[in-house]
Amino acid sequence: MTLSRQSLRIDRRSVLLAGSAFALAGEAAAAPVVRADDMVLGNPRAKVTVVEYASASCPHCAHFANEDFPQFKKAYIDTGKVRFVLRELLTPPQNFAALGFLTARCAGRDKYFDVLAAVFRDQAEIYRTNDLRGGLLKIAQGAGLTEEKLNACINQDALTAMQTRINADAAADGVDQSPTFFVNGVKLGGNVDFAALKAAVDKALKG
Repeated sequence: MTLSRQSLRIDRRSVLLAGSAFALAGEAAAAPVVRADDMVLGNPRAKVTVVEYASASCPHCAHFANEDFPQFKKAYIDTGKVRFVLRELLTPPQNFAALGFLTARCAGRDKYFDVLAAVFRDQAEIYRTNDLRGGLLKIAQGAGLTEEKLNACINQDALTAMQTRINADAAADGVDQSPTFFVNGVKLGGNVDFAALKAAVDKALKG
């Protein structure tokens, strides 16, 4: 199964998750735990941990990534005040989300966030041209991946592992939409932009 010839088969039911699981999880705050498969930026000893659940196919996530995240990173992650954790969700169109994340993970942990940033930056153009394969291949090659290497990363086993991880993480944290943010385990509601995230982080830093 390759990016060039076939689309990954997405189990829509398992990806979107059962609403009852979220109702049971609720919105209670819990100490943030960084999991083995998490993608992380920043100081591991930072007082504040911010977790974002995002989907590579989500326009709202792309807007945050393009407009808000750079200033948040400069103010809080680069200064060692915040440890940032990105957790993946697969929202419609699920093929876009899955292939985007598999491309980023294929580049390795040291390039993951750069590749994902490129996916978000080019998301609107990929939608406009309806050329998911070409758009992601261009991003992958920009990160030093060959088409053969990328195709080797994109397979049903990788997708199954991704679905299993996403289902477990989202059910545990009570997440059913992207983007969703937690600051030291406290779930933020509403439309989260830089100002809203800044206010929550500043409060946590003082606490």
